[in-house]
Amino acid sequence: MEALYWGCLFGGILFAIVSVLLGDVLSSAMDGVLDFLSFDFFNPMVIAGGITVFGGAGIMFTQYTNMAAGAHVTLSILSAIVVSILVYFGYVRPMENSENSTGFSEKELAGRIGTVTVPLPAEGFGEVMVRVGAGNTAHIASSFDRKILPAGARVVVIDVVEGVLRVSELEERKGDE
Repeated sequence: MEALYWGCLFGGILFAIVSVLLGDVLSSAMDGVLDFLSFDFFNPMVIAGGITVFGGAGIMFTQYTNMAAGAHVTLSILSAIVVSILVYFGYVRPMENSENSTGFSEKELAGRIGTVTVPLPAEGFGEVMVRVGAGNTAHIASSFDRKILPAGARVVVIDVVEGVLRVSELEERKGDE
């Protein structure tokens, strides 16, 4: 049984080293291979961590306690399950929830405030800069009210039609920002 524990411990350590050194290469090469395992708990970090803890705990229980072999196996499995749960809820799940995307839908731009960068004629197109997330994005725009809007004018996006922002001049009242 001790050989199994050592194998699990070294296998987990080897997996950790390989995934740190070759993680990007392996993920690109195996893109989509394990998609059928769509459960978040089957994350390789969780599984490899559990196997490593199983091996390490088994070795420690075998060498430092006088329990029977069945007790070693049971306690090693319980240790692996507990650590896997802790890794999943303490690291994997929060990291999945913290992923940020710079992508956005043009439909999300309605109601946003922007600045005219290329003047908008009454009939025709210009350009408006809109803040999205942590950056700015420039879009083709037209005047919703069919009024000339000079560069630097603050506007609000009314709607988006076929990729063109329809904007109206922002009427700021005293005390508004």
